[in-house]
Amino acid sequence: MANGQWFPPDWPDRIRALADGTLTPVTPRRAATVMLLRDTGTGPAVHMLRRRASMAFAGGAYAYPGGGVDPRDDDHLVRWAGPTRAWWADRLGVDETAAQAIVCAAVRETYEEAGVLLAGPGPDSVVGDTTGADWEADRAALVARELSFAEFLERRGLALRSDLLGAWTRWITPEFEPRRYDTWFFVAALPEGQRTRNASTEADRTVWIRPGDAAASYDRGELLMMPPTIATLRQLIPYGSPAEALAAAPARDLTPVLARARLVAGEVVLSWPGHDEFTKHIPTGTGPA
Repeated sequence: MANGQWFPPDWPDRIRALADGTLTPVTPRRAATVMLLRDTGTGPAVHMLRRRASMAFAGGAYAYPGGGVDPRDDDHLVRWAGPTRAWWADRLGVDETAAQAIVCAAVRETYEEAGVLLAGPGPDSVVGDTTGADWEADRAALVARELSFAEFLERRGLALRSDLLGAWTRWITPEFEPRRYDTWFFVAALPEGQRTRNASTEADRTVWIRPGDAAASYDRGELLMMPPTIATLRQLIPYGSPAEALAAAPARDLTPVLARARLVAGEVVLSWPGHDEFTKHIPTGTGPA
């Protein structure tokens, strides 16, 4: 493998099954992931975690904090600061209840997996250090789904700071995957006074790395990543600070990126619209090219 592109080993067989009509796509689950940025003085660094090698899916690959939407956050109105739910619904292309749940998922997953909380007691404040035992107990309850994020905010008397997030892009897991996600990617800046930690049970390492350095390591085959991860890293390279990236977010196109598989001259061609570097050619009778 010339670069660090990671593909599940069963993709060729599943792609062929989709192409010949023997595979029915599953409905994708809503999800959110956050590219958490901090200023280094020479440009932003992004917080990444490496999935444990023992993980059945994408083991050893680098990713951002993220995960599925908790349906409980659809219908429990949370304290909210920043752009309204209606604004977010228009931006994300969903209704207002779904918009709240997706934004909640982005903030919740960042807290669960990185220990960083984009919330505060008021519309212009953010909590400070969240590493105490009482915070950890709440974080563990969120991870175990014993506590919804809306309930957590209510218990703590906190408002979700939606203004600290910028919607960046949207990717949908290919139709031939057994587990599919409709994922909104966000950018956010590390709040002053907070610090990240490896709070995820699915990760064995976390790093702060400049997007250009991470992309270069991927190109050399040193860091494994899935297409959405390296694509978003490359998109972050032009920005000189977290603030610049956040300022650019509202103008970004959120048209979903969905991989397409088609049969061409005896092989399956797998491609992502607008991302030619990920195009893969798979012979119809053998494994990956």
